[in-house]
Amino acid sequence: MTSVRLPVPGGRVERYAVRNAPLPTPGSRTVPPTFNRAAYAAAHVVVDPLAEGDPQLDVTIDWDATLRFRHYLWDLGFGVAEAMDTAQRGMGLDWPAALELIRRTLAEAKHRPGVLVGCGAGTDHLKAGEARTLDDVIGAYETQMESIEALGGRIILMASRALAAIARGPADYQRVYDRLLRQVRHPVVIHWLGEMFDPALAGYWGADDHLQAMETALSVISANAAKIDGVKISLLSKEKEIFMRRRLPAGVRMYTGDDFNYAELIEGDERGYSDALLGIFDAIAPAASLALERLAAGDKPGFGKLLAPTVPLSRHIFTAPTRYYKTGIVFLAYLNGLQNHFQMIGGQQSLRSLQHLAELFRLADAARVLRDPELAAARIAIVMAQGGIGGDA
Repeated sequence: MTSVRLPVPGGRVERYAVRNAPLPTPGSRTVPPTFNRAAYAAAHVVVDPLAEGDPQLDVTIDWDATLRFRHYLWDLGFGVAEAMDTAQRGMGLDWPAALELIRRTLAEAKHRPGVLVGCGAGTDHLKAGEARTLDDVIGAYETQMESIEALGGRIILMASRALAAIARGPADYQRVYDRLLRQVRHPVVIHWLGEMFDPALAGYWGADDHLQAMETALSVISANAAKIDGVKISLLSKEKEIFMRRRLPAGVRMYTGDDFNYAELIEGDERGYSDALLGIFDAIAPAASLALERLAAGDKPGFGKLLAPTVPLSRHIFTAPTRYYKTGIVFLAYLNGLQNHFQMIGGQQSLRSLQHLAELFRLADAARVLRDPELAAARIAIVMAQGGIGGDA
């Protein structure tokens, strides 16, 4: 039986034995599985731990490992939401690196007919305080949008810290989004990222109250429905998502960004369902792929049986401060052998405690997403040892 010594609440250390066999890995297929929901995984980047430079300041990406991870997601049937916040956008990954990531992913996608890639466009190349007018914000968005479209990419229109800082009310958001949406070549996904993910986005759409803000967002979407594939909201409230979903114009998708309630939102009810664009799919991709296959086959109980156990894991990974969820995503990729180290841009592997990582391991076992329990136990033991927890009984 595979076991490892892990910290538990109260400052004690106990030996934990892995209880569950991993889910069966989807076999080798010539064609990836198909789903009856659009499903994007917002994918992380793998840093190069051997690169020279300052690990807190320099962005050094292991391109081979990063692109292998995208192929892994495509093989499981997912689209890739590229250069989103999961990739540490806004927390270390700058626009030049994000654009290179987009370029390389789109180039790889050309060899995979039918795979989906959405590319994050925002204003994050602006320095703090550099945007003084709405035209500055519009121009920044246009720079990134034009660069992505020149590569043949489809746009995910990300929320803008610069716009949140200078907008004086709903009319300013309407002006900016109307201007941008008039010029896109293909329908876009609008991403409303809540302040729990990024405190600088508080008051987005011109109101602190999410329901008031939603009215502005819906007015923009209704006025530009032909240019919008869907809207992804990341507010961690299933009630708000369902309320907004039921008011979207026909043909506009709701992409859930709710990493707390995704299972029931994707399954839906008699009045509709949400598609998915989720950071947690990066971490639970095999389980989510199997579950979505069962849903497409009409087996809702099978879908729930596979996906529901992943929800406690996701809620733990996304616990407050929610913006540090990236640490858990990368840690699970390391445990599962999808990368050979636990290093992150800006040293962000240190943003969660040993207690947090230990509980992540236990919940990953409960969700059956530890692909090789012996490898996972050996790797978490290394991390625990660095924190002073040895392997002695």
